[in-house]
Amino acid sequence: MRLSDFDYHLPPGLIAQHPSEPRDAARLMILDRSAGTIRHDIFRNIADHLPGPCLFVINNSRVVPVRLLGVKSRNGSSVEILLLKKIDARHFEAMLKPLRRIREGEPLEFPGGIRACLVDREKRIVRFEKAGVLKVLERFGHIPLPPYIRRPDEERDREDYQTVYAKKSGSVASPTAGLHFTDGLLKGLRRKGHAFSEVTLHVNYGTFKPVETEDVTRHPMHTETYEIPSAALRSITETGKKGRKVLAVGTTSCRTIESYARTKSVKRDTALFLYPGAAFALTDVLLTNFHLPRTTLLMLVSAFAGTDLVRRAYAEAVRERYRFFSYGDAMLIV
Repeated sequence: MRLSDFDYHLPPGLIAQHPSEPRDAARLMILDRSAGTIRHDIFRNIADHLPGPCLFVINNSRVVPVRLLGVKSRNGSSVEILLLKKIDARHFEAMLKPLRRIREGEPLEFPGGIRACLVDREKRIVRFEKAGVLKVLERFGHIPLPPYIRRPDEERDREDYQTVYAKKSGSVASPTAGLHFTDGLLKGLRRKGHAFSEVTLHVNYGTFKPVETEDVTRHPMHTETYEIPSAALRSITETGKKGRKVLAVGTTSCRTIESYARTKSVKRDTALFLYPGAAFALTDVLLTNFHLPRTTLLMLVSAFAGTDLVRRAYAEAVRERYRFFSYGDAMLIV
């Protein structure tokens, strides 16, 4: 199993720069693993393609506006900080631009009177002048859109880049498979006998990192934190007895419940890497978006649906001009 098995050519024009309007107007590709077939519809008709009653496992993590745009105090030149991980009340791991031109200890200024400096270049740690920066980010921070969305963030992204059920702040990237749901669609699915359970996995920036090792099994997987409430755990583990299927909404929900299946821990950091050959203990159906080539996300989808079927599906998606990545279209794997 080589890295090239998970590569494909994507015309840049197919990378979605804005979401569908409305959310559930996105296209939906349906893969049937047992039949090896590919069908097409729109997302709001997802109920027509489900294998009976399902328990939708949704990730309620909320994206924090952790991107700060500011200037150097000494000369007013532009700087950018993307907060990745909180160390303590004043220190964070971060991505900085332009890192080469920012000196350690150099004062940086941001809107809202926020002041910070780089204190460790190698580990990319910044220190803020005052504690409580996460509270002011909601007002002065920017939504950290992925790098392939090649436009400045807009005010509407504060809503568009969140799922309608986002609750628990902590992600630097959206669990994008859930972006297609509207409140009306969720109500309609419940009326049709489907159920929902919420889990939390805070997505970090490692989700965008391409695999660089030719032997994919040697890739150092990034770590993310998940939590499964007791009520959700009961629903997930008892679903089979009730004749339902467990439908993981997104790779984050899938990694959460499959991490639990392996560790029996309801709250922990996970570096679970699912690639072809992996067994899925709790996931019966997977809803996902179209992912970047050479990424662990595409490998997870290939593990679930089969490499050959996924390769055919992606080629067909390109031919049919599906919209790719975070604001793009969806894939349902049954």
